[in-house]
Amino acid sequence: MRLFAIRDYRRLFGAQVIALFGTGLTTVALGLLAYDLAGPHAGMVLGTALTIKMVMYVVIAPLAAAYVDRFPRRTLLVLLDAVRGAVVLALPLVTDVWHIYVLIGLLQAASAAFTPTFQAVIPDIVTDESAYTRALSASQVASTMESLLSPVLAAVALAFLSFDRLFLGTSVGFLVSGLLVLSARVPDARPSTHTRAWDRAAAGIRTYLRTPRLRGIMALNLVVAAAGSIVVVNTVNHVRDRLGGSQSDVAWMLAASGTGTLLAALALPRVLDRIPVRTVMTTGAGVLVGATGAAVTLVAAGLTTWAGTAIIWSAIGVGMALIITPTGKVLRASVARSAIPEAFAAQFSLSHLAWLITYPVAGWLGTNAGLTLAWSVLAVLAGAGAVGALLLWPRHDGRGAVTSPVTPARHAPGKDRSTLTKAA
Repeated sequence: MRLFAIRDYRRLFGAQVIALFGTGLTTVALGLLAYDLAGPHAGMVLGTALTIKMVMYVVIAPLAAAYVDRFPRRTLLVLLDAVRGAVVLALPLVTDVWHIYVLIGLLQAASAAFTPTFQAVIPDIVTDESAYTRALSASQVASTMESLLSPVLAAVALAFLSFDRLFLGTSVGFLVSGLLVLSARVPDARPSTHTRAWDRAAAGIRTYLRTPRLRGIMALNLVVAAAGSIVVVNTVNHVRDRLGGSQSDVAWMLAASGTGTLLAALALPRVLDRIPVRTVMTTGAGVLVGATGAAVTLVAAGLTTWAGTAIIWSAIGVGMALIITPTGKVLRASVARSAIPEAFAAQFSLSHLAWLITYPVAGWLGTNAGLTLAWSVLAVLAGAGAVGALLLWPRHDGRGAVTSPVTPARHAPGKDRSTLTKAA
């Protein structure tokens, strides 16, 4: 409650929650729109649309970080919310598959600039370390509540409305989000220490490549994407075609994954006070590897059932929360305060680069070769990412991350940054 006593954080958190619920409704509606236009090929359409989304995230997020300190952050965030609301409002009007691709490209270009900018604002508003840890968990709980409740709300709405009306709810969500951001005091970004645009765009990625714990997170990103793609891309076809479910059943199955994420996210703040962050995140990787393996067994053996699918989807939700929730804490501990926007932008791009690899596997391979082969490939990728994380992130990384919660890195004046990051 002390965290929500901070006025500006409270309003920004409200903006995040409302925009997230709008985005959640769009995710459900987009899957149903793809099924309406393409039928059995919906997975390929959705996989292509989400691949376009990932390309935008990978390319635009570093550029946004490079130039964000040249614009008022509040104005930029409000403008991007307005763009997203307008684009979503046009989605119900599409009549061809290629219309989806164009609009998704515009929508996600705006989101790619919005998300890392928004994430980098929070450390400037919540300066206390323990409060910031709670802020990270609150953001994950918000994302989790969206993944749980948006499908439930969509399922209820679909009992009375056609799915294209869900896009209208998303557009209203972005409008309200923009108004809340406008009402908050958002400090402008600190000037970057890099003068050239390319140096600014690449600074965060260079930090990742030379810091062992961040290289470990890069590998964990692949684990999350491999397991998450099964849920995001293949749920609609799995439920409609294999289980014979309805549109509402698609939303309820997505809610099963959200339930797992929510339970894990609620427990994590106290867990992270007692258990090293590396242990928590690698445990999450183990859960995801096991869940993807179980999904392969389920479809390969022809044991597809509602209960089995719901259990696996819930386990994927738990594993994703165990990895995603502590990531911001590790990032903040690994870079200087002035480099936080660049680090968040790099994580945003690199994590979505992993999704750029896995979305086509789930969508294109799943449609053309079947879910058994596609999910087997994703299970192998998840396993490779988990092993890579264990090898790249040393058990003793030089800053006590194994025996205590991550603390902010202290950089002595006059010392070279490369020397400090090598110590990690």
